[in-house]
Amino acid sequence: MRDLSDNDKFIGELPPIPGKRYFTIGEVSKLCGVKPHVLRYWEQEFPQLKPVKRRGNRRYYQRHDVLMVRRIRNLLYEQGYTIGGARQQLSGESAKQDLSQSHQIIRQIRQELEETLSLLD
Repeated sequence: MRDLSDNDKFIGELPPIPGKRYFTIGEVSKLCGVKPHVLRYWEQEFPQLKPVKRRGNRRYYQRHDVLMVRRIRNLLYEQGYTIGGARQQLSGESAKQDLSQSHQIIRQIRQELEETLSLLD
C-alpha cells in the first residue's frame, strides 16, 4: 500500500479549476492530485495531452489539458485501466466525438439540400 502524500488527499474530490488561461506543471499537479514527474510521463504516453512549451521548455497547461489529466487520472487510478487501455479508451472517445460531429454535419447538409430541392420544385 502506498503512503498518503499531499497529492493523494484529493483521491475522493479534486479542487475546482480556477478561471486562468495557463497553469504551470506544479499547479496542475495540485489540481489533479498527480506528481509533476507523472504528468511529464503521461505527456509521452497520451497524444491528447500536449501542453504549450515556452521559454526554457517550460510547460503551460490550458484548461482542456487539466481536464484531460483528470480524465486520464480517473481512468488509471479509479477505473483501473492500464496505460494502454486508457490510451485506447481516450482514442475511442475522440473517434466517437468525430463520428457524432460528422453525423451532425451530414444532417445539416441534408436539410440544406432538401430546402434547395423544394425551392427548385
